[in-house]
Amino acid sequence: MVNFTRRSTLGLAGAAAGSLILPRFSIAQADQRPSITIAVQKISNSNTLDPLREQSNVGSRIFSSSLWEALIGTNWLTDLTATPGLATEWKRIDEKTVELKLRQGVKFHNGDELTAEDVAFSFGKERMFGNTQPATGKTIFITEKNPLGRENKELPVEIPAVARRIWPALLGVEIIDKYTVRFVNGTPDVTMEGRLSVSVSSIASRRSWDEAKSYLDWARKPVTTGPYKVAEFKPDTYLIYESHDDYWGGRPALKQIRFVEVPEVASRINGLLSGQYDLASDIPPDQIAGIEKNAGYEVLGGTITNHRLTVFDKTHAQLGNPLIRRAFTHAIDRQAIVDSLWAGRTKVPAGLQWDFYADMLIKDWKVPEFNPQLARDLLKQAGYKGDPIPYRLLNNYYTNQTATAQVLVEMWAQVGLNVQIEMKENWQQILEKTPTRAVRDWSNSASFPDPVASIVAQHGPNGQQQQVGEWTNQEMNTLSNFMETSTDRAKRREAFARMLQICERDDPAYTVLHQNAVFTAKSKKIKWKAAPSFAMDFRAGNWS
Repeated sequence: MVNFTRRSTLGLAGAAAGSLILPRFSIAQADQRPSITIAVQKISNSNTLDPLREQSNVGSRIFSSSLWEALIGTNWLTDLTATPGLATEWKRIDEKTVELKLRQGVKFHNGDELTAEDVAFSFGKERMFGNTQPATGKTIFITEKNPLGRENKELPVEIPAVARRIWPALLGVEIIDKYTVRFVNGTPDVTMEGRLSVSVSSIASRRSWDEAKSYLDWARKPVTTGPYKVAEFKPDTYLIYESHDDYWGGRPALKQIRFVEVPEVASRINGLLSGQYDLASDIPPDQIAGIEKNAGYEVLGGTITNHRLTVFDKTHAQLGNPLIRRAFTHAIDRQAIVDSLWAGRTKVPAGLQWDFYADMLIKDWKVPEFNPQLARDLLKQAGYKGDPIPYRLLNNYYTNQTATAQVLVEMWAQVGLNVQIEMKENWQQILEKTPTRAVRDWSNSASFPDPVASIVAQHGPNGQQQQVGEWTNQEMNTLSNFMETSTDRAKRREAFARMLQICERDDPAYTVLHQNAVFTAKSKKIKWKAAPSFAMDFRAGNWS
């Protein structure tokens, strides 16, 4: 395989970029495109713009379609299917290898052309995997110093773990020529194309990484290929994107996008109606009618490929017994939550799966039935004596989060569960391993149409729940490995059905509450479509 060394010509594109200053200045002088301001609940949990750190709905909303791009793209505005992105075509070489042809002439925000070198770097030790090893096979990564003589930047500790969660067996990227790469896996994997489309697999400029003084400097202003580039970022306050006029997909419709962090729903709505904001995101369903009483405004959106969950820590003294966790699942009237808090604008799904799984969908699967008497019987069998069980959550990080928690606590109380809400300020506090960690609020997304994108990625051996020490199950881990390496779709489907049985019934790791829905308010004068995902798309063709 090709050795992953840098080419000495990486810096040449920067010299040529200077000749573009004058014509770009002239364009800017005559630029009549609008600039917009969007009120969002949160800009970033990690205070970076790095998708390997920002594994969240806010990251998906702000980074996925405006800043970062992957080799295989996503049809954001339609059915979320795969589409050519930074690669124009791809093909299977064998069960472990995918070859991709890069789109020629793609420019990074610094003016450099995208080449195979940038792709290899983006999936290398320095940027993604650190010292972690693939699940099987011999690694083909090398260790090197960058051309400026500095040691490689030290990655934040969570990045290699997240990278291996998405790419557990990737051996490396083989450079065939300037515009051709091969992704080589250590095991057979029918989902490699799906993995190539997720935000974690986005491509960064190698030169910009080398020139950054620190990881944080780079992560707050990453140089990518997206339609917009970072102009200014003040964590917890605002983020400003500017048009990337050399974008391969056409000159963006907006000159500037300004995201403003506005945690309070009322402030987002009032700012929209007063003209302070052009769009306001994360609108609760009970506010939609009030907004649309104003003839000039409308609310767009609906269900997305994300489910709201309650997650269990079975190392807690009360939750070690699966009967108690099962009682939690049967005490929940999910449809009542959908009807009362969501005005019927979402639904109770068939467990942790989505319709776009197609032939992998377990159609006859259902979430645990609402059966309070069964819940009481299970608690009696478990010998539960009413000991307090804490329930950790953030303050409306998710739409209706606090209201949902209050309803759940009352439902659990009706069957005899003594659940007490603990409000936390951030995800670090939510996940902190202390004697009080027991139940928490969460959500799971499917970033491509296969069960490994969700149940394996989040609850399997490399998933967050097992990595933080909340839950583990040996049979689940064996099945996860099978799901990630088998090419037999029928047997994979059987394995997935068994995983749902383990995680949602036999040894509950979580319980699904409802499918998530996202709503964005705007003026009717603005012609813009909402995507069936967290992502907000502002490419050419989706704004006028």
